[in-house]
Amino acid sequence: MDNTRCHLYHNKMDLHVIIEQMETGDQDAALSALQRFNREMSQCFMFNREEDQDRKHLGELVIGLLTRELQPSCLLACLETVRILSRDKYCLDPFISCSAISILSCYAGIATTCPSLLAQVEDEEGAEKEPCSALENSDQEVIVEALKSICNILLHNETGQVRAAELQLIKGVAERLKQCYDPTWGFEMHFFDLRLTFLLTALRLDVRAQLAQELHGIRLLGNQLDATLGLCWPETLETARAGFEGTPPEELPTLSREQTELAVEILKILFNITFDTNKCKVGEEEAEEYRHLGAILRHCLLSHSDGEERTEELHSHTVNLLGNLPLPCLDVLLMPRVQQGSTEYMGVNMDAVNMLLEFMEARLDRRHRLKETLLPSLNLLTESARIHRETRKFLRSKVLPPLRDVKNRPEVGNTLRNKIVRLMTHIDTDVKNCAAELLFVLCKESVPRFIKYTGYGNAAGLLAARGLLTGGRDAGIYSEDEESETEEYKEAKAHINPITGVVQDEQPDPMEGMTEEQKEHEAMKLINMFDKLSRTNVIQPMHFCTDGKMREMSKNNPDKPSHNSLFQSEEPADPDSEEET
Repeated sequence: MDNTRCHLYHNKMDLHVIIEQMETGDQDAALSALQRFNREMSQCFMFNREEDQDRKHLGELVIGLLTRELQPSCLLACLETVRILSRDKYCLDPFISCSAISILSCYAGIATTCPSLLAQVEDEEGAEKEPCSALENSDQEVIVEALKSICNILLHNETGQVRAAELQLIKGVAERLKQCYDPTWGFEMHFFDLRLTFLLTALRLDVRAQLAQELHGIRLLGNQLDATLGLCWPETLETARAGFEGTPPEELPTLSREQTELAVEILKILFNITFDTNKCKVGEEEAEEYRHLGAILRHCLLSHSDGEERTEELHSHTVNLLGNLPLPCLDVLLMPRVQQGSTEYMGVNMDAVNMLLEFMEARLDRRHRLKETLLPSLNLLTESARIHRETRKFLRSKVLPPLRDVKNRPEVGNTLRNKIVRLMTHIDTDVKNCAAELLFVLCKESVPRFIKYTGYGNAAGLLAARGLLTGGRDAGIYSEDEESETEEYKEAKAHINPITGVVQDEQPDPMEGMTEEQKEHEAMKLINMFDKLSRTNVIQPMHFCTDGKMREMSKNNPDKPSHNSLFQSEEPADPDSEEET
């Protein structure tokens, strides 16, 4: 954008001259003036504040002109001018009235009713006649310009958002989205239909609910995504690219830029209308819709675009949306048959889960804005592992393979386990909690196993929050295991420091050579130091309650701490092992 050109446009033309030509009412004069304005301002996104009132007046004149029957070239010039003027959030007054948005929605072809302002227009002789049939407008250039203007208005102005909701624009857009298989609709019109839908659902809760429920948005947008990707369905919940049935995912042709951009807009809208769905119980019919959508999302996850950045964006929005699906419906990720080249585990196709794991590790390695970029994939893997046994066992084989390295701390190294353990002490609470939760679930919520892989120091935060600092096992439905440990771990087990999770070199006894009196003296010094720290509120004595959580210890409540079985070997009645059944 050439900002200098924007700020100095008044040197090349005078807004007053443009306005004077518009006020004549002559179409040819207006067309000439607007074309010049549009040409000079086409790349302008910053405006001269001294001319705010002039631009508002120009906007009023253009909206008034749009109520007349116009030549195609003049109509297009008027809408281009509205698009440019609507970039300025301080000069939107002419465009946020009900009548103005009604006019624009008619030219966009999404008005549910023809507004009275357009229905009856008086000509010069006083007779009434219909303006150009905007509701049935098939000029896609006109439709796109009107859609762009409405998008600008919604983006910058709350009153415009309210008017759009009142005028039920979402119904008009949804009606046109039903024609997703119509080859006559061009990319730009399709894209801005979706962009408008995204803005409406992002900015208006009532529109979001209306699209999801009344307008059956999940099915509608699922069909959009299906058509955009060019899918076919060899099986009920198994997708393929039309013309490439049986082709392994890695051999499919890349999606075009246009396909990717449309898919991303659809995914963003679906994210809006499915927000919090994973926390709700859904009926059988709804579950069927979500599984159908999940099958399409699986295809998105395994598809690639014509550039690394676009592929990353597609996968990112896919992961975000998968996190919104009801948890039982995520089984659709595992349903496709194992084919040649598939990642197979326990007879199940793990292509999608493996892709999620690779996506998560790539975000982890980037170390940039972890809360925004990493948490969706971390949470999705955690919940998938919690509810699907095969997913958990596959992830454990990748993240927590049989423990052989007992010389290095769990957080030291470049394995996936090392990287996730490092997150358990991250400065951001959400990041460290999600990382710990994933490993805890992969350990089947067994405290001894969790400590074995992470060290007690790293595990303490999650255990304290769960009331498990004294050991035990959290509630959860998991399969039983058979005892099995690597030879390296068995040999080193007795020498592993449970706090650090690694073998610790023998340290000299600090009390060696001391008499009993000297030992007692050192012990009293230590007690006095703790007492001083306690009385000055530097530390607070705590004890374990029967619920496993720590409570403040006081003189009036000197309850005995509960027995700490935390570092004992795993109980025979609930064994944990490397190899699961």
